[in-house]
Amino acid sequence: MEMENIKISIVIPVYNSEKTIGQVVGKLVDILPKPLEIILVNDGSKDSSDCVCCDLQKEHPDTVIYLELSKNYGEHNAVMAGLNHTTGDYVVVMDDDFQNPPEEVLKLIKEAVTHGYEVVYTSYPEKKDSRFRNFGSALNDKMATVLLKKPKDLYLSSFKCMSRFLVDEIIKYDGPYPYVDGLIFRITDRYGVVEVQHNARQEGESGYTLTKLLRLWMNMFVNFSLLPLRFATMLGFGISGLALLYTAFVTFSKFFNPDLPEGWPTTVVLIAFFSGAQLIMLGLVGEYVGRIFLSQNKTPQFCIRRKHKK
Repeated sequence: MEMENIKISIVIPVYNSEKTIGQVVGKLVDILPKPLEIILVNDGSKDSSDCVCCDLQKEHPDTVIYLELSKNYGEHNAVMAGLNHTTGDYVVVMDDDFQNPPEEVLKLIKEAVTHGYEVVYTSYPEKKDSRFRNFGSALNDKMATVLLKKPKDLYLSSFKCMSRFLVDEIIKYDGPYPYVDGLIFRITDRYGVVEVQHNARQEGESGYTLTKLLRLWMNMFVNFSLLPLRFATMLGFGISGLALLYTAFVTFSKFFNPDLPEGWPTTVVLIAFFSGAQLIMLGLVGEYVGRIFLSQNKTPQFCIRRKHKK
């Protein structure tokens, strides 16, 4: 496929970015070839992002589609909403705050077209996020390596390019807890990586709080891997083995020293230990069962309050 015949779709989750999203869209419209579509997904912003996005759609009616979600669903749900409205041959997901330079978009698409990749991730020579965000990203990357069988040398960046085939397969998932990178690795192993610039945020702070990071990790744990359940099973076997060893120790101690007193601290420690292990395993199983219930109960992945397009 020749570059000049490719239709590009850009999906941008928008959250409290009234001061930057207009510049991002303006830059994309100026530098990217047509046909081009830009899908803005307002994920429950508390500022004036809604008004700004409406104005952008009116200013670029042939290019911009604006989706206003009914509340804040989280980045991955917002991305899924945007992916469901794309029509391009290649789809690029990027941030709303200029941390992902618009000038780098074509580099991702060229890499995908040249090598036939289904997805192209980005790597950064220097990642200009806060220490907390960098720590969270690093921990998320380690977890994905274990749970999703992600290649160790691949960083799961939010700035990525996907083929039409891959997007069509991803949006078949309608569960309430999407994790886009988990869905990608369920579908394909044809991936590439390109190095791009990563800019510091021009305005505001990252929307990722500790609570949102924990929610993201739980999605990865429970929705895309059976490893936690297998770990719970192995933990149960391990605890049972320790209990048997302790029983043997007490039996032999009593045999060689009949007057040896049995202390209540040992009993208390054992009860607390086994009770804690049981609660952990019950909680883990309950998390799986609860998510199954919510999925069967048709909990929505996202709800669109308004859609603005030509």
